[in-house]
Amino acid sequence: MATFALVPGAGGMAWYWHRLAPLLRAAGHEAIAIDLPGEDRRAGLAAYADIVTRAIAHRSDVVLVAQSLAGFTAPLVCARASVRMLIFVNAMIPRPGETAGAWWGTTGAVAAREKAAVHRGYPKEFDVATYFLHDVPQDVLRAAPQPREEADTVFGEPCRFERWPDIPIHVLAGRADRFFPLEFQRRVARERLGKELDEIPGGHLVALSNPARLSVRLLAFEKARQAGSSSTHP
Repeated sequence: MATFALVPGAGGMAWYWHRLAPLLRAAGHEAIAIDLPGEDRRAGLAAYADIVTRAIAHRSDVVLVAQSLAGFTAPLVCARASVRMLIFVNAMIPRPGETAGAWWGTTGAVAAREKAAVHRGYPKEFDVATYFLHDVPQDVLRAAPQPREEADTVFGEPCRFERWPDIPIHVLAGRADRFFPLEFQRRVARERLGKELDEIPGGHLVALSNPARLSVRLLAFEKARQAGSSSTHP
């Protein structure tokens, strides 16, 4: 049994994972949906990493799943906890010492988003409904708690890590992500990790819009990891 530590993006709401976590548990794994103080101006990346590390506690077989902004928390957690695999989901992938605020310009994220909007025929101007909620079922939206705003603190704190850990790292992207378009995510994964991404149907909030397909892919990654561990430890 593995422990899936599920770290949400901007706003920090554990609720984001409420459709995915039961599917992972039904497959025989532990799932910890982590809540982060997104609105707290006193909390930056180091504080987020502390919270995730405390939630993991002494567990030794952890799969860290980082959604969107949580990509900046991920390497800090990997340096502190027994993370055996890291999976980015529609995530911001940092370079050592980079801030999340600088990431947008360095990667060309906004230009990529606007280019995709023109090509696909939806507005270039950002709004939550167009870019985050377009494929989330209405019954899920009706049950959603009040969203949290993300304080600016996290965007100004450098992501202080030296290198990526020597563990399996996967980059998973929603094919219909309008916020971080697929080709943009593919380029960033190649440039920053030297990896090809995997894709599934769904938008930026794929754990809400398509938790079944997301769970299948996460479980497949974990099964492959376990098979690899078994083959190297007869």
